[in-house]
Amino acid sequence: MDLAPAFGAMLRTADGVRLDAAHTPNGSLDLGIVVAHGFTGSWREPPTRRIVHVLSRFGGVVSFDFRGHGRSAGRSTVGDLEVLDLDAAVKHARSIGYRRVATVGFSMGAAVAVRQAALHPGVDAVAAVSGPGWWWYRGTRPMRQVHWAIERWHGRLAARVVKRTRVATGGWDPIPLPPYEAVSMISPTPLLVVHGDADPFFPLEHAYRLYDNAGEPRELWVEPGYGHAEAAATPELIRKIAGWIARTISG
Repeated sequence: MDLAPAFGAMLRTADGVRLDAAHTPNGSLDLGIVVAHGFTGSWREPPTRRIVHVLSRFGGVVSFDFRGHGRSAGRSTVGDLEVLDLDAAVKHARSIGYRRVATVGFSMGAAVAVRQAALHPGVDAVAAVSGPGWWWYRGTRPMRQVHWAIERWHGRLAARVVKRTRVATGGWDPIPLPPYEAVSMISPTPLLVVHGDADPFFPLEHAYRLYDNAGEPRELWVEPGYGHAEAAATPELIRKIAGWIARTISG
């Protein structure tokens, strides 16, 4: 598959962190879609590039690396200060000239998209895919591995060497607003919660918690057989999400 061309950009967050980013135009300034990747992800990785390619058929796309990921500066705070990263990307989409801007977040990026819409109002729609409903979940083996990569020095070393992800030490202070509380602050911005019934990281209770606490307009899609985040997302699912965005913000 030939991927749509992406033009590199460098963003700067409100707290001064430089972010590696890209803009994939589609010839119209009607809709801009900002993609927020999951923990240890990158806009340069093939799964995210394929997602951007599909989304670019519906609108221009801004993709970026969160702090501490890939070529971005700083260290990952695993969903806390990343709200400033996504906010910088949304502002970049506005500066390009997109009249309407939607965010699509995956896993950690889904939690960030929910919190960004709550704390920095202004986006026109939010799609949270494979996201956690609350912090410190360790009920699955993959999430126990994630916490090892975050909390142990040798886990952080492995994340840096293997995935080019630099994780901050010291933990959160203060503890950021959890997604299931932040989601109640998004309305009237439309929200789509997407979760797979085969997600190995977060069980469906996380999606139900988000949906139940959200105000209208809201939708919940439980996708049969879908695993987790970018790596498991099919082109068909991304087209469905893009179609929801296009219908929602044009209504």
